[in-house]
Amino acid sequence: MYSNDFLISAYGVRLPKIIYGTAWKQARTAALVEQAITLGFRGIDTACQPKHYHEAGVGAGVAACLTKGLDRSDLYLQSKFTALNGHDPLQVPYDPKANLSDQVAQSFQVSLSNLQTTYLDCLVLHSPLANPQHTLEVWQAMERIFNSGDVKQLGLSNCYDLAQFVSLYQSAKIKPAVIQNRFYADTQYDHALRDFCHQHHVIYQSFWTLTANPNILADAKLQNLATKYCRSVAQIFFRYLSQQNIVPLTGTTSTKHMQEDLAIFDFELTADECVVIDELI
Repeated sequence: MYSNDFLISAYGVRLPKIIYGTAWKQARTAALVEQAITLGFRGIDTACQPKHYHEAGVGAGVAACLTKGLDRSDLYLQSKFTALNGHDPLQVPYDPKANLSDQVAQSFQVSLSNLQTTYLDCLVLHSPLANPQHTLEVWQAMERIFNSGDVKQLGLSNCYDLAQFVSLYQSAKIKPAVIQNRFYADTQYDHALRDFCHQHHVIYQSFWTLTANPNILADAKLQNLATKYCRSVAQIFFRYLSQQNIVPLTGTTSTKHMQEDLAIFDFELTADECVVIDELI
């Protein structure tokens, strides 16, 4: 990836415009992460949630690349704290009887160990908790980690309620630098939420971007653009999002698709073409 393929967050963190997602890869995680980085990915998303992520495998894949001349500072590593109800009861990576603040601290230390690093570029709250006060309590624990210097910025995932996000944003001393949401029609593509993020320099990351949008990918307008640019419809959609400063996650296990995802920066859609795609979302 080149210098133009990155965004700078509100906290001065250099964040790639496309990120490799590591959910549901289990035993293949290390090899796939190593392959993704070798091909050119510089952003890796994971979570301290053994139910869906093999975080230690991510660390192994990263470590393999760091022996090949890559520096830790070349990579953007992002992990998550997952509240108790998001875990398999038999695989909780912290003491489930501890208070929320200690759970966050314990989970973070497990992430550092798993990822074989001394810091994270971003720590994300995997989902708001059912009780808003508990969400704020977790966020304040994350703020303490930020203040310690062990994480460069904080983020929130799976938050689709604008009022809920604004409430946390206004209460937080360390504002969310990132929000990561499923990007699909059921939430009207988070239009109002994305407007707020744009106004407050919060970077919007999208996941399930292709899986949740088969109708968009099948649309004749995208098909025609794919033909014009000699690209896949997935590349057209990812390129459109990157030009809106939306950072898509891709979890592909295909070498070909990894290469195609990284190649979205080799061409640029016109403003009029972006307007055409705007109408689909």
